[in-house]
Amino acid sequence: MVKRQRDIQLHFMVSPEERGMINEKMASIGTKNMGAYLRKMAVDGLIIHLHTADVRELVRLLRVTSNSLNQLTKRVHETGSIYGEDIEDLQKSYDRLWGAAEEIMLRLAAI
Repeated sequence: MVKRQRDIQLHFMVSPEERGMINEKMASIGTKNMGAYLRKMAVDGLIIHLHTADVRELVRLLRVTSNSLNQLTKRVHETGSIYGEDIEDLQKSYDRLWGAAEEIMLRLAAI
């Protein structure tokens, strides 16, 4: 077995709070070897950067859909009737909402 040679030293500073978080994460995976842990995280660690524009669009669609449903419900209570066009509009709104949610989930699954 060939022993790895590590002759380059890296150095960085952390705050006491960051050190505590590192210790907690090390404890959660059952390791006490900080060098091995930091090396593994630096080499294989995963950074996830979410683009919130997609989530904001999903929230916007949810608001539009909720508003449409509330207006439709109010009209039904006032008139006692519902129109097919209203149902179609609501269905289209739900389709856009679920389409956006599915797109976001597919992108997250690809991470």
